[in-house]
Amino acid sequence: MATRATRALDAAGVAYRLHPYDYDAEASAAAGGKALQAAAALGVEPVRVLKTLMAWVDAQPVCVVLPSDRQVLPRALAAAAGGKSARMMEMAEAERRSGYRVGGISPFAQQRPSPAWFEQDALALPTVLINAGQRGLLLELAPAEAVRVLQARTATLSRT
Repeated sequence: MATRATRALDAAGVAYRLHPYDYDAEASAAAGGKALQAAAALGVEPVRVLKTLMAWVDAQPVCVVLPSDRQVLPRALAAAAGGKSARMMEMAEAERRSGYRVGGISPFAQQRPSPAWFEQDALALPTVLINAGQRGLLLELAPAEAVRVLQARTATLSRT
């Protein structure tokens, strides 16, 4: 099952495992509901399933990757990215910029790549699951590999 995200990881020589699950279109996108639903469907701890959010720091787009059971702290994101304020992108804009549909946004191989920020705490996990670019499909990989491929910066960006 190839997606833009899996093809990018293949090209980068990254080892990963795919995890399909029954996507629930009714799960709320607010507060990580779709990622939490994926964790429940796969029987995985929510901290291991990372959600991909699209945000603005001042007028600059950014991609934020963090555990599904956490919420972005806008002030922490803005400070880490050297900006004054941060806010989440509207769903339609997130879809246009990433080239993926909400519920299937992957940080990998986005249509219009943005600087990526990765929650520091997730690096302590042996593996994490991140959207593979399609609703109902996650990929499992080492968090350090995700950071490397994304050329992401890491910081404490969230709270539980």
